[in-house]
Order: sequence, then structure tokens, then C-alpha cells
Amino acid sequence: MPTERTLHLGLMFWATGTHAAGWRHPEAQADAAYDIALIQEVSAEAERAKLDFVFLGDRLACDPSLQHSNPAQISRLEPYTTATAIAAATTHIGIVVTANPTYSDPYSIARHLASLDLVSEGRAAWNLVTGADAAAALNFSRDAHWDTGKRYEWAEECLQVVRALWDGAAELEGQEPLPIGHRGPFFSVDGPLDVARPPQGHVVLFNAGTSDQARELAARASDIVFAGPQATFADRKAYYADIRARAARYGRADQVKVLPGLTPIVAPTTEEAVALHDRLNDLYVLDPEQEVGELIRKGGIGEGYRRNLSSASQAFGVDVRGHDLAAEVPADTLAQVSEEGARRLAEITRLTRRTANGPQRITYGDLVHATPTQLSHVVVGNPEEVADMIQEWCEDGAADGFNIYPAYVPGSVTAFTELVVPVLQHRGLFRKEYAGRTLREQLGLPVPPSARAESEG
Repeated sequence: MPTERTLHLGLMFWATGTHAAGWRHPEAQADAAYDIALIQEVSAEAERAKLDFVFLGDRLACDPSLQHSNPAQISRLEPYTTATAIAAATTHIGIVVTANPTYSDPYSIARHLASLDLVSEGRAAWNLVTGADAAAALNFSRDAHWDTGKRYEWAEECLQVVRALWDGAAELEGQEPLPIGHRGPFFSVDGPLDVARPPQGHVVLFNAGTSDQARELAARASDIVFAGPQATFADRKAYYADIRARAARYGRADQVKVLPGLTPIVAPTTEEAVALHDRLNDLYVLDPEQEVGELIRKGGIGEGYRRNLSSASQAFGVDVRGHDLAAEVPADTLAQVSEEGARRLAEITRLTRRTANGPQRITYGDLVHATPTQLSHVVVGNPEEVADMIQEWCEDGAADGFNIYPAYVPGSVTAFTELVVPVLQHRGLFRKEYAGRTLREQLGLPVPPSARAESEG
């Protein structure tokens, strides 16, 4: 890896894991969403490995249909409370909270995030989302969820107001804060903010999305961009290049970092890692066979096919219904799959090392588990193999690092920090010590000047 580039790693904290059956693993803790001691210890473990940040997602609606796949997405602590507890148990790692401006006012966002940055001594970050879950509207006195265009127009002005409030806030005791007198299409905010200016000036800004509006927001204003799962490596490189090109138009090409999500299924040996991957898949609660084919929405966490042989038949373009999941699929059946099915077969081989004709054969269960859309890119292997994949993406222009999605908690976190991070450090790809105390220092980002400094300059 070129020496001028620094690999960045964060931890996506889902208390029951990001694998939809991770909560059922014997070493997982099903009630982890409310075990603040466990949350603090996992965050401290990530800090011991020198990761850049712990990421706290959020949802503004309860969806009981997720009880068999993502129980921590039904009920959990709100992120500011959790973030403050993490701040008390750590000293260097960044803390990312999700705040949705579609259903929040800018004064509250500015106040909460400035407070978190002060409490953590400069480690706060804001994951700005506009909301993909239409059910949230009914919890906030709205008749309907706004379309993408309006949500982003609202978010852009909200961000403008939040940063203006931070810029006008007092930095030192006795300093007079400045009002902002904002009057815009959506917001009317006088200010000044009743919290001191954040130590980072502006807390670090994260966002995600593939829409044109999301990419423009990322290029113009964000510090970290989360890249979701994409079909091919070429698609990933194209997304990375597009964000960089857009950021260059704003003079920010070197300030915006792209971090895809990555689920590492790692163990000391390849065979053990594949066995762990299979074990997790065996723990899935499958969908009834009469629920077939069609794409379904999974709350605010994505879209995909149901997990059964009927859906697999549609996804692979060949009828595979009526078989035992443990049975091997005949090679002549696999030879008849569609083009999309062939892509999915290649993914099965990449993850399981099983093939159509080799000593280890693809099973019907493999087809079922390769049918739904993954939340992130999955890599299965020993520490060197996982590190190879991380290095390849960062060297070949697809990423600046990764947001690590642990399959289950805490075991997957420990496996990554104890097995993979030392390999990356040995190769000179990842830090052995933090660069400073604030998240901006870890990311190599300057502190934005305040409105007062600019006016006096």
C-alpha cells in the first residue's frame, strides 16, 4: 500500500450481530442491546486494537417482523445515551451516532452532538441519514414518509444550520456566543447555541447512499462515506472513483474517505472459518416455502428475497424445490442457472470453497443462503486471507478502509481484533498507536475555523 494512504477501520455495533442469525450463536448474547457493560467492553476492545470508531445505528420505528432476523433492530437504547456510556469507558476511539434530520430539528442535533463531543473530548461523529423506513413517519405525526428529494433538501438545510450553530458557539468561558439568525425554506433558527463549541469545531460527518443526492452530500460535506454492498469489484471501484471525482469539484478529494461495510468470518484456519460460516447459516430461521420469490422490504435495513428454495429457484433461474438442504446439487442442474445465478454460484464458491464438481460440492442449502441480499460484503477465511482482501481493495482503488460488521457479538469482534488487526499492523497497513486524542486527528482532518475567527481574521 502506498505510504501516503492510511487504512481506516471502524466497528458497526449491532448488539446481536449483523448476521441475521448471529443472535442465535451459542457465544452471542441475545439481550446485548441493553447490557451497557458489554457495550462498553466491546468498545474498549475495539479501542485496544486502535480502530478509528464505534458506529451506533438507529431506527425510529419498531418492526416485530424482525424478531427472527435482527432482534436488536426492534428494540434498543437510543444512540446518544449509549454513546455517552462508551465515552466514559474509552479515551481515544471515535463514537458515531446516527441522527435523522427528517425527524429531528437542527438545534437539538447541534446541542446533543456538541455535548457528546465535549464529554468525549473530541471523539463524536454524526451519521446523517434521511431515513429509509417509511414506518417512521407514523411515529412523528406525518401522514407519509417524504420522497428522497425532499428529505435531502431538508437535510442539507439542517446541516447548514447545525454547523452555523457550532460556528457561533463560545469556545472559551466568558466568550459571547453569536446568534445565527437563520431564515430558510424549512427552518427558522435564531441561536446562539447554549453549549460550547465542539472541540473538533464540527463533529466528523458520516453519510451513506448511492442516490445522486447522497453522493453529492458526501462529496460536498461528508468526511466518511459508507459504501453499501455492490455486485462486482468493478462496481465498487466505480463508486469510489465517482465519490472522489465529485469531491474534487469541491476541492475535497483528499478529505473524503470511502469505507464499505465488511463482515469478516475469520478463524485461525480456512477450514475453521468455513465451518463457522456454515454454522451461522445453519442457525437461520427459514421462510415458509409458500412465501416465494418476490422482493420484500426488511424495515429500514434493506431489501431482498425470502430465504427458502422457492426464492432460490427464482434467483438462480432453475427449479430447485423439494430437496433436502444438506444434499449436494447435481452439476448438470448448476450448469443450467441464469447469468445472475452464475454470479451467485461464484459467491458461494468464494465463501465456502465448494464447487459444482470438486471434492466439496455446493448444496441446496448454499443456494438458499446465497439468495437474499447481504447487508455488507462478506469474507470468509484465515487472518492472512482476510487481510489480503482488505489490502487488495485499498490498494486497487475501491476503499480507504472498512466499517467492520461483526457477525455476532462479542466473538466476531474479538476474532477480528486479535487475528486480523495484528496482520494488518505487521504489514504496515494499520496503526499501532493513535495519532492523537480526537477523531479528526485519527482521520487527518483539520478543525474548521469558527465564525468568530473568520470574522476577526
